[in-house]
Amino acid sequence: MATNSFGNLFRITTWGESHGKAIGVVIDGCPAGLLISDEEINAELSLRMPGKTPFTSPRKEPDRAEILSGVFEGKTTGAPISIIIPNRDADSSKYEPIKDLLRPGHANFTYLEKYGIFDYRGGGRSSARETACRVAAGAVAKKFLHHFNIYISAYMHQIGNIEANVAPPDDLQAFRAIVYANPVFCPDESAAKKMMAEIESAKASGDSLGGVIEFVVTGVPVGLGDPIYEKMEANLAKAMLSIPATKGFELGSGFKAAAMKGSEHNDEFIVIGGKTLTKTNYAGGTLGGITTGMPLIGRVAFKPTSSIMQEQNTVDVQQREAKFKIPEGSRHDPCVSIRAVPVIEAMTAIVLADALLLNRSAKLG
Repeated sequence: MATNSFGNLFRITTWGESHGKAIGVVIDGCPAGLLISDEEINAELSLRMPGKTPFTSPRKEPDRAEILSGVFEGKTTGAPISIIIPNRDADSSKYEPIKDLLRPGHANFTYLEKYGIFDYRGGGRSSARETACRVAAGAVAKKFLHHFNIYISAYMHQIGNIEANVAPPDDLQAFRAIVYANPVFCPDESAAKKMMAEIESAKASGDSLGGVIEFVVTGVPVGLGDPIYEKMEANLAKAMLSIPATKGFELGSGFKAAAMKGSEHNDEFIVIGGKTLTKTNYAGGTLGGITTGMPLIGRVAFKPTSSIMQEQNTVDVQQREAKFKIPEGSRHDPCVSIRAVPVIEAMTAIVLADALLLNRSAKLG
């Protein structure tokens, strides 16, 4: 399995399985002199931690990360940063009775076909547990971005058919605080209540829900992203679609652009305070794959959680027809997209940190 790394200069490599002893990440390319601590990383990890509300998995993982290398006296040294996160609450017993069944919506079929072996305990490497490593790396990337006054916030835009109505935030840091104060990470209180009711209804019927997460980035300078194959939106798309359960990505107006006319979609240029900006932001903050200086705005669609309590038809590894039902006591998110909100932030930060470092070689002076 040779595809566990992401990024060019700011490069992460994650390792570990859902029910192994630990998971972790190695970060290459982070500049020396950045102040970072275990506490800052753990603060970010606490946002995706399971078991905090009835709307997420009841698995009790404290997610306490420890920096093993690359930091001395509280500052990065320029050496690889290695971070470990122990697994404390893995219960593999629930997977033993179903290990030979192909789980609908899961990757054990494709892993078995490709590699001839699959760690069925919690999904092994294919589990969303791996995203804790991304959040840890994202904490470092965010700290780097804050040095340049670049800030990121994601939020739950939609769950099922319930869609939030959120105005573009003026103060992104204050907006983010509101987001994470809500149990489903939605700043629209009215929509959030409906989302929670929808999740409870799906849980009661043994089912699950999908969702859409929107991310916003402010303070982005003009010029990040390299044509042709390192376009900002292309790297964001790859980052987002590498997250488990994702099924769609769009930037700015996204798919709605197909129904617009050029006269409607084109963002007209204006000058404010000596800065060239655009009057609108249908492009979502990029032109030609390069950032415009306007906020980066995009959305990521997540499918409904594949693990549901209802009985389903399937086959086993011997291709015999079978019935599949998750064992009682199994622990899964009724809506996996909720805990993905900090993961979206993390991957956005990693893409931008990489782009900032790459941009240093764009021109002289």
